[in-house]
Amino acid sequence: MTSPDFAGNSDNYCYRHPDRQSFVLCQRCLRTVCPECQTQGAVGVICPECMGEQQKSQTAAQRKAERRWTRPRAATVADSRPLVTYGIIGLTLLVYLTQLIPGLAVQELLAFNSLFVMPAWGVAPFQPWRLFTVLLVHSGFFHVGLNMLAVWMIGRSLEPLLGRWRFLALYLMGGLGGSVGVALIAPGIWVVGASGAVFGLLGALLVIGRHIGANIRGIVLILGINLVIGFVPGFQVAWQAHIGGLAVGALVGLVYARTRSVRRRALQLWLLAAITVGLFALLLVPPLIYG
Repeated sequence: MTSPDFAGNSDNYCYRHPDRQSFVLCQRCLRTVCPECQTQGAVGVICPECMGEQQKSQTAAQRKAERRWTRPRAATVADSRPLVTYGIIGLTLLVYLTQLIPGLAVQELLAFNSLFVMPAWGVAPFQPWRLFTVLLVHSGFFHVGLNMLAVWMIGRSLEPLLGRWRFLALYLMGGLGGSVGVALIAPGIWVVGASGAVFGLLGALLVIGRHIGANIRGIVLILGINLVIGFVPGFQVAWQAHIGGLAVGALVGLVYARTRSVRRRALQLWLLAAITVGLFALLLVPPLIYG
C-alpha cells in the first residue's frame, strides 16, 4: 500500500507501465523505467525510446561493430530476477552445510570477534575478513533459516528497485556496520550470523520507502519487534549488530534516495566510499575507550 502522495506522483512509476513501481531512471531522458523496459547501457540503463533513437543515429560502421562485439539486443534487456539475493542465500546455505562437517571448524575460522581487527591490543592475529565472513556462518538451522527468509522477502522487492550492484553494496555495508557496532559496544565477544546485513536492508527499505511516499508502518513494526527481542532475557541475540546494521543501512538508503538521478551517480559512489572508510575508522575507537 502507498500514500495518496506517492500514488499520485507518476515519477514513482514506469512511464510505459504506470502500474509498476520503480526506482531506476533512464540515463538519457531521466524517465522512470521498470526492469522490463530497461536496457543496460555503458552507464546506467536506457529506456526503449532512447535506445531506438541511439540506434538510428549510429553509422553503419558503429552498427557493425556493435553486432560484432556486443551481446544480442534481446540479451541486453535487464533481468528483473533478484539474482544477487539468490546468490547470497545459496552461498550462505552452502557455508552452513560445511559447518556440519566434523573437523572443519568453519565457524571458528569465519566468526567475528573484534579482537581480530584491533592489532593495538595484540591479543589475536589481524584478520579483517572476519568483518564480512561473519555473515556466512550461523549458530543453527533456525538461525540461518530465519535470516535467509528475511533476505529473500526483502531482496525480491529491494534488489529490482535498486539494481544488483547497489543491492550487494547495501548488504555488505550493512553487515560491516553490524560488525563495527559489536566492536564499539561489546568488544571481545563472539558473534555469528547475517543479522547486521538483514537490518541494513530493513533500514534502507525504511528510508527509501519514506522518501518515495510508501506506507512504511509495517516495516517500522517489524523493526520494533526485532529490536525489542534483542533485549529480552534468554534470547541470545547480538543486538549490537542489529543497531549497527540498521544505522548504516538507513544511511546508505538515504544516499540512494538523494542521488537517484544519473548526474549524481559519481556523488553516490563517493558517498558510499566515504561511509565505508568511516566505518573502518571507527574500529580505532574501542582501544581508546576500553584501553
